[in-house]
Amino acid sequence: MYIPPYYREEDKEKLIPFMKAHNFANLVSSANNAPTATHLPFVIEEREEKLFLVSHMAKANPQWQSFSGNELLIIFQGPHAYISPSHYEKQQNVPTWNYIAVHAYGKARIIDDPKEVWNLMERTIHKFEEKFMEQWKNLAPGYVTNMLKEIVAFEIEVTKLDGKYKLSQNKTKNEQQQIISSFENSEDSVQKEIAEEMKKKI
Repeated sequence: MYIPPYYREEDKEKLIPFMKAHNFANLVSSANNAPTATHLPFVIEEREEKLFLVSHMAKANPQWQSFSGNELLIIFQGPHAYISPSHYEKQQNVPTWNYIAVHAYGKARIIDDPKEVWNLMERTIHKFEEKFMEQWKNLAPGYVTNMLKEIVAFEIEVTKLDGKYKLSQNKTKNEQQQIISSFENSEDSVQKEIAEEMKKKI
């Protein structure tokens, strides 16, 4: 991801909470010179000062077959909004887009052990809907076993994080405030989110 210095964010204390808040991400891999992407929910876990992304996909999805030894890209994206040049002080300007994105890189370990897969599923349930756990435990064992046979569980140890917070940092304070004021008064909830993020940067 191309990141000019004034948009780069390297603080993991900001990047990891962002990933956890926007954990439905794009998993991108390549095989035979062709890119493939799958949209997946991820559980983000910190263990012994390492960062892991845990998920699963349908076994019928061939993407997992390209995991072995290859670096993967996982794209986490948050709020984004069109920025009109009407907010700028000079007429000679063009529109742009403000947004936040985090790219994570790493290699996947496919989880084969049934007990480990079961544990992964329970961690996923705890993350996304803990109330479902009671129902999960009461599902027929045969039903669950057959369901788990149809998925591929995996975890990715993150080796690199790229954070881009493109929030008009290269504009004047007055221009930044113009955008913030406009977005704070907008009925668009995403524009309001961008305004809040911009206020953290000025």
